[in-house]
Amino acid sequence: METILQQLAGAAGARVARDQQQRSLAQLQLLCRLEGPPGAPFRFEQQLRQAAGGLAFICEVKKASPSKGVISPDFPYLDIAGAYEAAGADALSCLTEPRWFLGSDQIFEQIRRQVTLPMLRKDFTVDVYQIYQARLMGADAVLLICALLDEATLAAWLEVCEELGLTALVEAHDQAEIRMAVTAGARVIGVNNRNLRDFSVHQDNCLRLRDLVPPDRVFVAESGIQGPETVAALAAAGVDALLIGEAFMRAPDPGALLATFRQAGAGARPPVAAGSGGPGTSEPGASEPETSEPGASEPGDSELGDSESS
Repeated sequence: METILQQLAGAAGARVARDQQQRSLAQLQLLCRLEGPPGAPFRFEQQLRQAAGGLAFICEVKKASPSKGVISPDFPYLDIAGAYEAAGADALSCLTEPRWFLGSDQIFEQIRRQVTLPMLRKDFTVDVYQIYQARLMGADAVLLICALLDEATLAAWLEVCEELGLTALVEAHDQAEIRMAVTAGARVIGVNNRNLRDFSVHQDNCLRLRDLVPPDRVFVAESGIQGPETVAALAAAGVDALLIGEAFMRAPDPGALLATFRQAGAGARPPVAAGSGGPGTSEPGASEPETSEPGASEPGDSELGDSESS
C-alpha cells in the first residue's frame, strides 16, 4: 500500500506529464533565459536571514490538508495573503497541490500579483520541470523534499535553483536526511515535525535535530507549531525561521496571532556570542563552507505531543 507521500509524488508526476504536453521543458528553459535573472535573486533566503529579532515567520496560505481535510471552507486567499503582509510576515508559502491541499498555480499567481513578500511555491517537486515552472510563476523559493530524492538529484536540482536565483527550501525529517541536505550544499534546511510517510506529528523533532544543522545554514522549523509556548521553545533552541499554516488559517485574526507569536519568539531568542555572526550568516550565492559530519547517534525517541499544523 502506498504511503501518503508516494501518492502525492505520483499525482505530482502525472501533473508534470500533462503540463509538458502544453509546454516542454526546453520551452520553459528558453523562457527563463529570455526573462533573465530575477531582480533580487535569493530574496527568500535573504529575508529569512535578515528577519527582525532574528526569527523569521513564513506564513502559509492553504485551504486543506490530507489529514485534516478542508481547513478554510471560504478560503479568501487574497485577503489572507494581504493580512499576512500587513501584519509583518517575512515570507509567504502557498500550496499549489490541487488534489489533497486544494491549491493551484492560479491561486499562487494571483497572490504573487498582489503581495511584495518573497513567496515559496509549496508543492511536491518530483521533476526539474517544476523548478523552471516555479521561476516563471514568480516564485522566490521551491520545496525540495529529501524523502523524494536521491543525493545526486538533490545536488543537481540545487544547482538549477542557483542558476535561476531561486532559494531551495530543502526539507528533512531525520538525521540521515539532514546529512543529505548538508552534504548537497543546501543553505536553507527545513526540519519537519511531520513524518510525510504517515503524516504523524512529533513536536519535538526540530528540537532533537537542531544541532545537526550547521549554524551557517538557515534552520526552518515546520509543522506542529500551534501556540506561543512552542514558538518560544523553538526560538530558545536557536531556530532561524518558522513555517506556520494551520494555526494561522484557523485563527479569527491571523495578524494578531502572528504578533503574539513574534513577541513570544523575541523574548526567548538566545543572545548571539560576540564574533559568532549568529545563525545563517553566509551570503546567498557564496561558495559553501566545509561541513562537519552530523553526530553519529540517532536522536532520541521522546515525544512532546502530536498536534498537527504545517
